[in-house]
Amino acid sequence: MSQNPPNLRPDLAPKARFDEAPRPGQPTIGMVSLGCPKALVDSERILTRLRAEGYAISPDYTGAEAVIVNTCGFLDSAKAESLEAIGEALKENGKVIVTGCLGAEPEFITGVHPKVLAVTGPQQFEQVLDAVHGAVPPSPDPFVDLLPPTGVKLTPRHYSYLKISEGCNHHCKFCIIPDMRGRLVSRPAHAVLREAEKLLDAGVRELLVISQDTSAYGVDRKHDLSPWKGGEVRAHITDLTREMGKMAKEADAWLRLHYVYPYPHVRDLIPLMADGLILPYLDIPFQHAHPETLKRMARPAASARTLDEIAAWRAACPEIVLRSTFIVGYPGETEEEFQYLLDWMDEAQLDRVGCFQYENVAGARSNDLPDHVPDALKQERWERFMEKAQAISEAKLEAKVGTLQQVIVDEIDEQGATCRTRADAPEIDGNLFIDAGFEVLAPGDMLTVEVEEASEYDLWGRPLT
Repeated sequence: MSQNPPNLRPDLAPKARFDEAPRPGQPTIGMVSLGCPKALVDSERILTRLRAEGYAISPDYTGAEAVIVNTCGFLDSAKAESLEAIGEALKENGKVIVTGCLGAEPEFITGVHPKVLAVTGPQQFEQVLDAVHGAVPPSPDPFVDLLPPTGVKLTPRHYSYLKISEGCNHHCKFCIIPDMRGRLVSRPAHAVLREAEKLLDAGVRELLVISQDTSAYGVDRKHDLSPWKGGEVRAHITDLTREMGKMAKEADAWLRLHYVYPYPHVRDLIPLMADGLILPYLDIPFQHAHPETLKRMARPAASARTLDEIAAWRAACPEIVLRSTFIVGYPGETEEEFQYLLDWMDEAQLDRVGCFQYENVAGARSNDLPDHVPDALKQERWERFMEKAQAISEAKLEAKVGTLQQVIVDEIDEQGATCRTRADAPEIDGNLFIDAGFEVLAPGDMLTVEVEEASEYDLWGRPLT
């Protein structure tokens, strides 16, 4: 079983999975879901609506009467990937509806692919449905087309993404997400908790909380109160995760937080981790460490205080795992600034790290900054950064050899079981492999494993009987 190093692009989600056959005569729609987990949730919402209207979901082009391509516009490379996917869908199927972040630039898409049936922007679900209705009229059968209580899910049945808000109030110079998805809009607390409850009741073993800025949840709502279980819950990330954590703990499930901006109140989440209500795992996009680089990014520049905060988190919850993403080669980045980042990494000792080389993105303010870094130098710095991050990861995983780890099983094949520890999120982190005694396991099982071997990103172990 091969190693599975983490994908270093932060805008990718797990590949969508389809496992339902259509009934005879049922209209079918295909879906290509690109981009981050937040976009995957949007795809799930679209397909849930279509499924409720009697459509079947086709896993391939030939079985679909039309194809929806949910695009990504995060980086120029992601835009190119989206255009390529649209072209492939047109070639293989012919009827293509485009939505998602790149859909915010319809002329950009139609300029390359004029034959697409419609182009809609992110979260424009009604327009997507209208386009589908025009291309493939619905034909519902209410006695057959039963919708599962959790809606249509594109992830394995044992874990699910749970989006708590949309949009972002930050104005990082390298990012155009606020332009595409708007300012922060948080869901009511009771709506999030009700969805979490349904997912857990349906057997989901891991809830992955996502948004553009998870720790800002509820700011736009002025942290209003929602009725819940005979009481009230405040629209605040601490209160929300405490309630979800109680439900997850009762269901023997995991609750994992992603995209947590390092506000001071994040420290209030750490006791919930120490108490076992949420996983001791924080996914925080630091992006860089040098104060001047961070200023040019229009991000908080207190990297030294960040180290103090990390130390405080670890003191309150020693088993906490920290994941982050970084940009190298940002305009104006000097060798001194880059070396500062490497030295900061030595001090921070982050557990899971992704990195990408800076790219211009149409509409981003960073495009106009002076002193862009040559591509060859960006590549060289990326390699040096990843060598540092890999060495840290290797040492941390080697220290786990001989320890006992709780894992969740993701996949089973003839070679063994692919699992994840509490320190690993799906697709973006490493795996723990079991290659003996796995025959009785199934996806979604949780068990205790003794770690026997480690590599740069992955672990191997044996299940305890």
